[in-house]
Amino acid sequence: MSVRLIVEGLRAGYGALEILHGVSLDTGGEAVTAILGPNGSGKSTLLKAVVGVLSPWGGSVRFDGVDLTGLPPHRIVRQGVTTLPQGGGVFPRLTVQENLLMGAYVLDDGQAVRTRLAEIFARFPVLAERRRQAAGSLSGGQQMLLAVGRALMTRPRLMILDEPSAGLAPRLVAEVFDLIRGLAVEEGMAFLLVEQSVRQALRVADRCVVLVQGEVRFAGGPSGLSGEGQLMDLYFGRRA
Repeated sequence: MSVRLIVEGLRAGYGALEILHGVSLDTGGEAVTAILGPNGSGKSTLLKAVVGVLSPWGGSVRFDGVDLTGLPPHRIVRQGVTTLPQGGGVFPRLTVQENLLMGAYVLDDGQAVRTRLAEIFARFPVLAERRRQAAGSLSGGQQMLLAVGRALMTRPRLMILDEPSAGLAPRLVAEVFDLIRGLAVEEGMAFLLVEQSVRQALRVADRCVVLVQGEVRFAGGPSGLSGEGQLMDLYFGRRA
């Protein structure tokens, strides 16, 4: 896995309130990097700053040597980075196929779009069977597959996910994380994910970052987090 995201000294916030206080992280070329931390620690703010939804106040974001700092989201997508928002963000009144095509908005080659659509339907047969159904009529698990399929339309090298388990039944949560791990292997992709389900995140992650009050308290392999007790120490005060 050669895909690498490097964030250095990132500062960001809202209005006069600074949320990220010089955050640095390096995915190190690993397949799956999980960002953990308590509510309000700045995890989602970090993702927004990385993908261009929020303009950083300082610091830098580099992806495979390309400076992404301050670029608008559509230009970041063209660099091979895609985002899956919390809840998936499908368009309920559009059909399954129309939702997938929305994910190809930066592609200019119509034949490439049709080819990729066929590949997504081959990977997720349940979506092919329901291609003309309104997305809002799908189950929660099917909507998540649709969101993932839409994010895959541009053949990204890095997918950024904000709490992929949110709102899903426990059985579906395990399936989503198995899907992430499988895509990392089969598509050669990297993933950066924010997740509250610590157990599932640690199960698939190659690298973990613990963010607390806008600062990195831990960065390293999952084996470096010995258990829930250590995580609680990190969440509530002690640095690793």
